[in-house]
Amino acid sequence: MNATDYSQDVRTVLDRLYSAWADHDADAFADLYTEDATVVMPGVFHDGREEIRAYMAAAFDGPLKGSRPLDEPRRIRFPRPGTAVVVSETGILLAGESELPADRLRRATWVLVRDPAGGSWAITSYHNAAA
Repeated sequence: MNATDYSQDVRTVLDRLYSAWADHDADAFADLYTEDATVVMPGVFHDGREEIRAYMAAAFDGPLKGSRPLDEPRRIRFPRPGTAVVVSETGILLAGESELPADRLRRATWVLVRDPAGGSWAITSYHNAAA
């Protein structure tokens, strides 16, 4: 497969992530991350899939209840075989919102890795910062 073929596979992982968010399913959300994944956001650091799962479960029951993510991949590249880097514009619409406030627009970097045995992709690192 060439990088174009893998681009769709990577987008599928992100689509599954957004679906898990829409369902407020922290288990399905976290299952898309590797066991040793990291998440870095302003004021937040999560080390490992279980920390990510716990954080999202609490968020879906609290401040992110009724929310939905916005994420538009702007660039997908494959710097090494089995590694994808996605740069996107992202944000979170809170319950009742139809427009993302400008101060909540973020730039995100996703790093995904491909399992050589099964061929599936998983998120191994996520970072976002103010746009």
